[in-house]
Amino acid sequence: MSDKVEKDRNRNILLVDDAEEMRVLITRQLRKAGYAKVIEAASASEAFSVLGLDRDRANGTVAGIDLIVMDIVMPEIDGIEACRRIKKDDRFEDVPIIMITALADKGILQSAFDAGAMDYITKPVDKLELIARVRSSLRLKDEMEKRREREKELLVMSRKLAAANQILQRLSLLDGLTGIPNRRRFDEVLANEWKRAMRSKRPLSLVMIDIDHFKAFNDHYGHQAGDDCLKKAALAMSGILKRPTDILARYGGEEFAAILPMTASDGADAIAAAMRTSVLDLAIPHDHSSAASRVTISIGIATLVPRRGMTAAMLIYAADQALYEAKAGGRNRIVVKPLNPS
Repeated sequence: MSDKVEKDRNRNILLVDDAEEMRVLITRQLRKAGYAKVIEAASASEAFSVLGLDRDRANGTVAGIDLIVMDIVMPEIDGIEACRRIKKDDRFEDVPIIMITALADKGILQSAFDAGAMDYITKPVDKLELIARVRSSLRLKDEMEKRREREKELLVMSRKLAAANQILQRLSLLDGLTGIPNRRRFDEVLANEWKRAMRSKRPLSLVMIDIDHFKAFNDHYGHQAGDDCLKKAALAMSGILKRPTDILARYGGEEFAAILPMTASDGADAIAAAMRTSVLDLAIPHDHSSAASRVTISIGIATLVPRRGMTAAMLIYAADQALYEAKAGGRNRIVVKPLNPS
């Protein structure tokens, strides 16, 4: 037995007609055509019961109906109204309904289609026409189910892609070696915090950090040791920052930068001092440093309250100058430059 024949044998077809002789005739024709599971209902109310429309939506069970063949003219609730009620329930959105009508009246048929019917057959029912329309409706239902499955798969893939893109976006803002924000992220955050500080008229501090004599360290201990040094220093310094608004970024090479919103120069100085100590406490040997026998850092700090006419580049330049002075003054030290906002 082919898969198609087996599938047709297991289709559940609901036949709704108040005339018993019509139900017997159509049921016999459907079963001869291979549709073994025909459920008969003598009224719209019986059909609602089969479909579970007369039970609580959360607790009621719904028969797996694949197709409904329903007479238009029935007592109490006619086929058009029954079709309308069935289609109001989204559980039966994709279940095709074929209407049976004695007269192919355009007005009646339009009402049936408006109610959600897919097709119709006229009385007296022709066997070939009945089976052709049943097969056509079921094929369309199968295609709709396949399409919905594809749509679900595409939705899942789309969500996975969106999640992957978010991960990639986050990764694009992180330094590949140290795992802390990179220069691109630094530029974004500084621009945003500059605007926020200008609106709030609160101080913004920038801390520029350089690992002392890093080239000599690299040359003597090797690039792998240099990479390990950068990672350990980044981890130690970033651990000092407790507020979610503060960030430490790798500015370039052995240089780092910390953005400290709403932080005056004395607060920035305290944070910088803790960072300097955290790197010293790593006790990474550095035999080729004039500053100490272990890895140290030099720090420059600039603080200002942004005003109209100023730019973030001014803050970066001031912090760079402070860093230059710290290095020129013997390294392993902090220089603070509070700027006059006027």
